[in-house]
Amino acid sequence: MRITCCAPGPVKVVTAEQMRELDRRATEEFGIPSLLLMENAGRAVSECVVELLDGDVRRKSVLVVAGPGNNGGDGFVAARYLHNAGAEVTVAFYGDRASAKGDALTNIEIAEKMGIKIEHNRLDREFWSRGYLVDAVVDALLGTGAKGRLRPPFAEVIGYLDDFEMVSKAKMIAADLPSGVNADDGSFAKPFRVDATVTFALPKVGLLSYPAAALIGKLIVADIGIPRKALHDNDSRTFLLRDICWEASQRKQDSHKGDFGHVAIVAGSVGMTGAATLAAMGALRIGTGLVTCLVPESLNDIMEVKLTEAMTIPVHQGNARAFGLASLDKVLEYANKWDAAVIGPGFGRDEDTIEFALELIKRLEKPAIIDADALYAVSRDLSVLKKCKAQLVITPHPGEMATLLGTTVEEVQSNRLEVARSFAKQHGVTVVLKGAGTVIAEPDGTAYINTTGSPGMATGGTGDVLSGMIGGLLAQRNEPEAAAKAAVYLHGLAGEIAAKRQGEASMIASDVADSIGAAIQEVCNLLQRSDPPLAHER
Repeated sequence: MRITCCAPGPVKVVTAEQMRELDRRATEEFGIPSLLLMENAGRAVSECVVELLDGDVRRKSVLVVAGPGNNGGDGFVAARYLHNAGAEVTVAFYGDRASAKGDALTNIEIAEKMGIKIEHNRLDREFWSRGYLVDAVVDALLGTGAKGRLRPPFAEVIGYLDDFEMVSKAKMIAADLPSGVNADDGSFAKPFRVDATVTFALPKVGLLSYPAAALIGKLIVADIGIPRKALHDNDSRTFLLRDICWEASQRKQDSHKGDFGHVAIVAGSVGMTGAATLAAMGALRIGTGLVTCLVPESLNDIMEVKLTEAMTIPVHQGNARAFGLASLDKVLEYANKWDAAVIGPGFGRDEDTIEFALELIKRLEKPAIIDADALYAVSRDLSVLKKCKAQLVITPHPGEMATLLGTTVEEVQSNRLEVARSFAKQHGVTVVLKGAGTVIAEPDGTAYINTTGSPGMATGGTGDVLSGMIGGLLAQRNEPEAAAKAAVYLHGLAGEIAAKRQGEASMIASDVADSIGAAIQEVCNLLQRSDPPLAHER
């Protein structure tokens, strides 16, 4: 997802209600007229239109689709600026002109006095067919208050907007969010795709949540004049993941491998040595000083061949050529001696392995990642998460989270942010809920939404690479939150780089691992140029 945000430092992500509270505070506490906020919002939209039309709108035709509320008012402001810049502007207004009020009415009246062409409640095919010939369309029909089914005439208008994608070459720009998108969860009543979304003050949760996140195009977070104090001092505990601490490029000249931690990769079973290998590669590429794979003894020779830079230690195994209770003592010896552990990739689901995983987690003393089949074991007894004295990071994909909660993937995906946040708070662990828009949730209720990544990462093994990356950063003495944030961000960026190199359809998990170094370098270069530091401008 491409995001442009001019605000320095951490950027909060808000719900519709939190945004309304910010608007209220701006006017009541800081004395900023709401009309000025609307003016700034509409101007930002017009600037986006100019940019998408190559910097010059003279003699270009623009259709502004405006509703009766404040979102429509933003559209009328944009129409005014575009009119003054030389564009041929038509506003298609949907609503009762006689009932318009407040700031929206003020801007409607200004547009009327300026002689801007306004068409009222046009739903006929003839009007919209002519509209297909315009150079740009501004969607200012519905704002953050839209939820559920659309009442007439909005569903029909959005249907026409959807047609633009198929039959028109016009650039599509949404004011605040595409009409009909739920600002809180990313659902929508009727979908249509835009080239850019200019959202105001702060990004909305729904714009970063799928399925809507796939429709919004380039996301521009526009400063509309709400004071920075209000933007930072509000009750949102959700942040855009774009600021990460990364010091990989600042190694001292006399550094040695012991300075960068030792991680144990407890992974693998017969047929699943690839999971252990990919986790080890993730840990190595993230800069871990020493990586050792603890594997069932019958698989050790295979791992010796697959891995060059990582070490291996064979341990006693169960009947399924997998970990079992016979493995426990030796695994604990090493996992609790070194700096961090990754537990679960490729374990399998033999009953002996499940008992081993539960007992191991309860007795861990060093920070650990719990992933894959170890999460299946945890679903049998969630109490082990609190019984464990070590700091834990769990990395479920939606199916694994559904198993942990005893629910469906659809339920998890419908509210990913709050599902992850609730689980983290209830069980005292850092949750990395993988998928498009990976969510990182902390036990204190803080959450982050990641914006890096590529559809090409939907291939087996990429999650194992991520687990190794987080484990490696934990071994380098990072706190779980910092380790998870940096690893998730860099993992997604590595996926983007791999997609450019290999193509989305052809990339595999090892391509992501091989691109971690390039991702680190890109972030380090940006950190050196930024003040205050920004990890990566999407």
